[in-house]
Amino acid sequence: MAEQQPSPDSRAFALLLQGLASEMNLLGHDFAAAQGLHSTDVQALLAILRTGGGQGVTPGRLREELALTSGAVTAVLDRLERAGHVRRTRDAADRRQVRVQHNPGATRMAGRWFGPVAERTELVRSEFSEAELAVVVRFLGRMTAELEQLRTERREG
Repeated sequence: MAEQQPSPDSRAFALLLQGLASEMNLLGHDFAAAQGLHSTDVQALLAILRTGGGQGVTPGRLREELALTSGAVTAVLDRLERAGHVRRTRDAADRRQVRVQHNPGATRMAGRWFGPVAERTELVRSEFSEAELAVVVRFLGRMTAELEQLRTERREG
């Protein structure tokens, strides 16, 4: 059970969130460097791993998620394909549609790098009660949704 601590004021809370985001970002940059990838390539690869499922993701979806031009997405996918992390295939139902899927090696590579992150997450998570975790999950879900909405509004505006 977590030790009861005083609630941080808004500024302290914002600094904690910024620190968490910064550490996650730095881990991503370190992963990119260790794999010889651009940070944009890593963002694309993580998006493919996260959203692709069994059917893969379209280059257009990646373009939207990463806010890249079509040409930039093509360059990223070319690099990821050359590195053996992804493959592009034609959609079985609509041969005009391209799908991008991750290769099994990409999953293993990401797992080796981010496995210790999951272990640290579990270590910290185990210090909190189920009720506390429910609040954290609700907060993180709401924050993610609000930030996604803000990002979308800014891109569209």
